[in-house]
Amino acid sequence: MINLLSYYLEELLKPYGEVQGSSRVAGEVREIDVLFSPLTKQSTNLETLGLLGRFAATAAIFEPFRNAASKEEICDCLLKLLEVRGGLQRQANRNKTSIPELELPKLWILTPTASTALLLGFGATQKVDWLPGVHFIAEYLRTAIVAIHQLPRTEETLWLRILGRGTVQKQAIDELEALSSNHPFRRATLELLYNLRQNLQVNQNSEEDDRELIMRLKPLYQQDRKQAVQQGEQRLIVRQLNRRFGEIDSSTIERVQGLSIEQLEDLGEALLDFSAISDLEAWLNQQIE
Repeated sequence: MINLLSYYLEELLKPYGEVQGSSRVAGEVREIDVLFSPLTKQSTNLETLGLLGRFAATAAIFEPFRNAASKEEICDCLLKLLEVRGGLQRQANRNKTSIPELELPKLWILTPTASTALLLGFGATQKVDWLPGVHFIAEYLRTAIVAIHQLPRTEETLWLRILGRGTVQKQAIDELEALSSNHPFRRATLELLYNLRQNLQVNQNSEEDDRELIMRLKPLYQQDRKQAVQQGEQRLIVRQLNRRFGEIDSSTIERVQGLSIEQLEDLGEALLDFSAISDLEAWLNQQIE
């Protein structure tokens, strides 16, 4: 499951830098879920990813958890971070250089929930210039525990709240569905969620929350696919009409865009017999009757 969550993060971050998934670190064999190195500031637009983009503004390690991270799992994440930093330090020593602060990765532990006792145990605190739910531990460790259930319900946190559980995830999916069809990452995110749905569907031991997610995602994905097909049909028909009769007016284009997929398919066949724009107008008027 964690691999799929990592895949989701990798796909969102790919346009903004180098992403390495399941990266092995030295010592006892451990794998980092997502190791990210951002591109130069001039070539990025991380604001699109909201809070996730803020995490990715510098080198980062992302460790997402499907279920609440335990203290043992968080300690294991910290070991990965320290081993990565150790590797960077050894390389710097060989080259007789120092490590720039921005090249030291920050560790972001993404957990659907985190108890007060867990956060206190790691001495995690919130900073005034960060959103609620982002809890930083000792400064030199450059680590934060992100309690997804505590994040505010804003578009800035949407891409992270999709990784939550139960009500938090349901609300995030509802918000994703409500976004305009041309919103950045909407369709890509639906594709990734669909992959998650497929994985859950083949898992015979899925939990109740997972089964509910399967049912919730199926119609959402189907709706998005249908919309994509419909928009493709609209563009094709408009191109054919423009080629046949020259540039058609915007009001006629709007009428074509209001047709269903079935009507668009019928229009695609009917326009072969049209000899003038009046034939198109007559055909569109028939669809209203």
